[in-house]
Amino acid sequence: MVVPPLLRAVIMGPPGSGKGTVSSRIIKHFGMKHLSSGDLLRDNMQKRTEVGILAKSYIDQGRLIPDDIMTRLMLNELKGLDQYNWLLDGFPRTVAQAEALDKECQIDTVIDLDVPFETIKCRLTARWIHPASGRVYNLEFSPPKVQGIDDITGEPLVQRDDDKPETVTKRLQAYDAQTKPVLEYYRKKGLLKSFSGTETNKIWPHIYAFLQTKLPDVSQKDAATPR
Repeated sequence: MVVPPLLRAVIMGPPGSGKGTVSSRIIKHFGMKHLSSGDLLRDNMQKRTEVGILAKSYIDQGRLIPDDIMTRLMLNELKGLDQYNWLLDGFPRTVAQAEALDKECQIDTVIDLDVPFETIKCRLTARWIHPASGRVYNLEFSPPKVQGIDDITGEPLVQRDDDKPETVTKRLQAYDAQTKPVLEYYRKKGLLKSFSGTETNKIWPHIYAFLQTKLPDVSQKDAATPR
């Protein structure tokens, strides 16, 4: 039996582009290990590891975490995944990080969610939450019965700072400035696969069809297995 080569993939997309949803579907259907830089950072900060404490000191000052710290954190974690297909999320964010990753392993494909900034702005700024319960409303998809009021408690809803229009604009501009060169880096290597659209559910079938050319769908296999 020929063992297919392992797939090393990166997913990229601006905040609010649906990366979390797409990543979870990829994991479900193709059984890849998902390594998110954000999750890993939070985990290390919580456990107060050496890298976690270092990273937190930068975050507390509102500064970007230097490339070498992020690279060390991610590459260290990847060592334990050398037997698996994996999907990197939130890394590499800069060309220096991409080059450091290349020295350690061969990336096979980079999935880029190309969602218009205007769509993302509408999507993120439409999000309101009920702080006490964590209930999330979206003015477009799942609005509260009464504008600005939680359905269950009648308490006012708030908008997270991250979702305020001016913050969203800043986050998108920062992503653009930082990550455009990384997309270009992978485009030149012939690894970039861009999927354009305004709705995750419409983009997903194209990503699914593309990945099916590389990996079998394990979710169907699980469904066929008698329990």
